[in-house]
Amino acid sequence: MKFFVDTADIKEIQELNDLGLLDGVTTNPSLIMKSGGKIADVTRQICEIVKGPVSAEVTATEYPEMMAQAKVLAKIANNIAIKVPLTWDGLKACRALRSDGHMVNVTLCFSANQALLAAKAGATFISPFIGRIDDMGIDGVELISEIRTIYDNYDYKTEILAASVRTVNHVKQVAMLGSDVATVPPATLKALVHHPLTDKGLAQFLADWAKTGQTIA
Repeated sequence: MKFFVDTADIKEIQELNDLGLLDGVTTNPSLIMKSGGKIADVTRQICEIVKGPVSAEVTATEYPEMMAQAKVLAKIANNIAIKVPLTWDGLKACRALRSDGHMVNVTLCFSANQALLAAKAGATFISPFIGRIDDMGIDGVELISEIRTIYDNYDYKTEILAASVRTVNHVKQVAMLGSDVATVPPATLKALVHHPLTDKGLAQFLADWAKTGQTIA
């Protein structure tokens, strides 16, 4: 499974990229706002760091304006994936942008039927928001399973990009279900390395080594 990081924080992106852990980045208007920078400048910096897809989201809701904004965003770098909402106008923009050779991330997906429409429209990525579905008292991870089944049934090439991932358990669950990508906050990605038994074992090894009085040189 590929890891995208869900942030516009340049320092976080640089650190994770240097570790070789990043396959891409997703941004949205809220994350750009938190960064404090201009969308073109922040996105360009991210694209210079990360070789994989960098999702940049349109803010328009009508097709003509979506296409105009997408044209601006696509010029930022060759690895831009235009992010559009899962609406009729968004699907129309998806089809047109894919026909022009652009990567498209269809976002704000909350049902398997929506994901089916996005695949039919040629989406590069579909972004089901599993955490927000959990907030409604419904198992958001189950949506990943439903989409995986439908896409495999018909050999759709749209990649499932699990979004609104909030816990390390979410990451494990979507990986087991065959999600192509998980986009996670930096803190969640870093938390994947931790396990209490790893910490306990390391402490024991170091304590035993100290008793030997040896050094490795």
